[in-house]
Amino acid sequence: MADAADVLDKTGARTDEAADTITGARERIDALDDRIIGLVQERMAVSAVIQEARISSGGRRVNLSREMEVLGHYRDALGKPGTSLAMTLLELCRGRI
Repeated sequence: MADAADVLDKTGARTDEAADTITGARERIDALDDRIIGLVQERMAVSAVIQEARISSGGRRVNLSREMEVLGHYRDALGKPGTSLAMTLLELCRGRI
């Protein structure tokens, strides 16, 4: 088991109370990250279904007007960094264009 000095050093906190808060919050962040990764993987699978349907019907792999909607949605919800996040998600889901 780690001693108090190790916990304080690992969290960057200067008190036991702050270290406990940080440790608990980091556990929550790790759980949220796992959920986010799962949702991104689910989004990738749904996107693959859409792309397959579009391509098999003679359409293009990517619908740029839809991508602009997605970019706008993320930008409106999260500000400028949301656009970058959306671009990363789109790239993960449809590949580079």
